[in-house]
Amino acid sequence: MRRRFGTAAVLLTAALALTACGGGGGGGNPLDTTSAAPSGSASGGTGAGAGKAVIGSADFDENVLLGSIYAQALQAKGVQVEEKPRIGSREVLYDQVKSGGLTIVPEYNGNLLAFIDLQSKASTTDDVNAALKEKLPAELEVLTSSPAEDKDSLSISKDTQAKQSLNTMEDLAKVSKTMIVGGPPEFKKRWEARFKEVYGLEFKEWKPTGPTTADAIKDGSIQVGNVFTTDPKMTANNLVPLQDPKNIFPAQNVTPLVNKAAATDTIRTTLDAVSAKLTTQSLLDMMQKISVNKDEPATVAKEWLTSNGLA
Repeated sequence: MRRRFGTAAVLLTAALALTACGGGGGGGNPLDTTSAAPSGSASGGTGAGAGKAVIGSADFDENVLLGSIYAQALQAKGVQVEEKPRIGSREVLYDQVKSGGLTIVPEYNGNLLAFIDLQSKASTTDDVNAALKEKLPAELEVLTSSPAEDKDSLSISKDTQAKQSLNTMEDLAKVSKTMIVGGPPEFKKRWEARFKEVYGLEFKEWKPTGPTTADAIKDGSIQVGNVFTTDPKMTANNLVPLQDPKNIFPAQNVTPLVNKAAATDTIRTTLDAVSAKLTTQSLLDMMQKISVNKDEPATVAKEWLTSNGLA
């Protein structure tokens, strides 16, 4: 659930606290906030000037790619950019944008809403974004969402689908107690109660499979897992996303989360232009280059920006 943004949030938060207290900074530590622009310092906030931006990303390739797209697009417009890739979990990233240690993070609007309001029932892009505007603290803002959507799924192998006649998450409830489910480390904490409430899903075991989830389904070490719809392994591993008729997984549009005081007009208009061009298919194509061709995210980002007249 990436977009639950996993991995050692408590330890990372502690590390951030230490760096904030230690002064000096440096050393290339992506969690070191001492050199980051503080809230409100980016060339007069929403006033004139291209400004400065510290862009963070979570520890998975797609979010690193999006962070690089944002960074290179802003650099092309004269913004002074510092990238801090692969910082870790949403818990850490969210707090850093709120404090001003980061200016921008590529987010997924539905899961961001679930993070700040577990009770929200918003599911469409418009409803999710309206709820975010109400729920986000004053320091934070979401900019225009892109059409690109990387949505959560519970996925199974085509063999399992055929043998068990499973097409929906409702179907899965009939056999879930016999299955091992995998996903990011925080997957169980964030979704166990909701799965049971909405679909009656209860699993034999929960495994923290992280980025290996699709491979774990393929090799049979888990039978169902949280795989994302733009993951090239969905096709490569012959996986099937189960239909979600009750919309437990909300819209997941790629959406910039920004520190409101540090976001200049140039930052806002540039990221809006990026969002207008970014589609689910283009995101899938770029991820194919990274996952299959092993191209570097920054290289793929540059190619996309150039082809769309954004760099």
